[in-house]
Amino acid sequence: MPFLDWVNKNQAKEVTREVPYHLLKQESIHGDVGGGYADNLLIQGDNLLALKALIPFYAGRVKCIFIDPPYNTQSAFEHYDDKLEHSQWLSMIYPRLVLLRELLTTDGSIWVSLDDNESHYIKVMMDEIFGRQCFVANLIWEKADSPRNSARQFSSDHDHIFVYSKTPGWQPCRLPRTEEANSIYTNPDSDERGPWIPGDPYANKPYSKGLFSITGPSGRVFSPPPGRYWRVSEEKLRELDADGRVWWGPKGDARPSIKRYLAEVSDLVPRTLWRKEDVGSNRTSKNEMRALFPEEASFGTPKPEALVKRALQVASEPGDMVLDSFLGSGTTAAVAHKMGRRYIGIEMGEHARTHCLPRLQKVIDGEQGGISASVEWKGGGGFRYCTLGEPAFDDHGRISTDVKFATLAAYVWHFETGAPGHQVFDKPLLGIHNGTAYYLLYNGILGDRRPAGGNVLTHAVLQAINEIFPHSGPKVVYGEMSRLGAARLSAEDITFKQIPYDVKMR
Repeated sequence: MPFLDWVNKNQAKEVTREVPYHLLKQESIHGDVGGGYADNLLIQGDNLLALKALIPFYAGRVKCIFIDPPYNTQSAFEHYDDKLEHSQWLSMIYPRLVLLRELLTTDGSIWVSLDDNESHYIKVMMDEIFGRQCFVANLIWEKADSPRNSARQFSSDHDHIFVYSKTPGWQPCRLPRTEEANSIYTNPDSDERGPWIPGDPYANKPYSKGLFSITGPSGRVFSPPPGRYWRVSEEKLRELDADGRVWWGPKGDARPSIKRYLAEVSDLVPRTLWRKEDVGSNRTSKNEMRALFPEEASFGTPKPEALVKRALQVASEPGDMVLDSFLGSGTTAAVAHKMGRRYIGIEMGEHARTHCLPRLQKVIDGEQGGISASVEWKGGGGFRYCTLGEPAFDDHGRISTDVKFATLAAYVWHFETGAPGHQVFDKPLLGIHNGTAYYLLYNGILGDRRPAGGNVLTHAVLQAINEIFPHSGPKVVYGEMSRLGAARLSAEDITFKQIPYDVKMR
């Protein structure tokens, strides 16, 4: 498989491992974050740092990622530096895609919106990161509703949306049927089963019982044309005819067609051409932003809510986690909220506070723009607004004093098992994975509030662990120090790891 190469690619590949873990600092709560809204996050800060901070808690939990990164158009934007040199852009996006892949569920998908400036390069890059076998589709979004006569060569009418899955064999959700799709079904013979369309009775694939002749109501004899075959056997065709499921035309002398009833067809398979009439255009999204912020200048290149709605319909179900690490004006989070998805939105610029936060507050209050009417949105729910706090580890690997037990437990659990730390960590036994029990002695979790109380593996602490949190198999214990000899540790099948030296960043 060919690979994309550029200046400083090796450094870009190392960034993922070198970027430090940061703590998330909750700044405020908006609305009701109880129940299904507890995971809704708006994070202001560098998305590379924010993604790394999310890994221990959300790895393998995000069902759909929709991102609209800077297009690198060499133009000037008010809210973004979109004039990165080509290799800088590639070095920027590579480590972020690596971290995003780690956050996806095994049946999750990522959707990346770009124009022609970088789209063909990112296709090769994503083949490398996700695997060519995980490429799903290149969607074409008709973003323009009129030509730009000022264009020097071609007036650009479309953007690309690349869809990749975490693992091969990903299946999209089907889309609800539309009035337009249903309009081709009619009922010229007043069939009691309702509207139908005529289906081709012939097939190209050789079929052992597919060569025969049949006589219609008018006496006319029908046979498949050369190289084609009946789709069903003669017995089955006569059975369908007796049941009124074969159409011979209004006079009974037309080629037989097998009826396909509207009542029996499934929802629509997604298509790769997304028209402006169905999902909106750039003009649509700008009008949506003007309605939300009438006194503000138009925000660069927002996406229409209907476009994101279509993506989330195809890629997720209510209750699933959605993430956008280039949140921009907040569209993905707003749409996810209205559609009953949980979400994480990350935005570096100040407009995380000036645009995204008030937009989501308007959603909670029940604003009726965008897709609100189509999904019957009336308001409610909530989210947490966070910023990036201090690094969890300093340059020497020491743990920050701001790190609490639950946070360190999530890091340890993820490092040891690769699983996200989404469970409640409030006791020394973090969990059992593949037969091994993992324990953390930190911040006096056993109830002893002395500086080192309960953080040192002593005979008494071991006895307490065995009595309160027994496990008959191997154990891994993290603590500040162990006062047990090698023989005792071996006898108890314990691997001791010292904090902070053995707490590593995955």
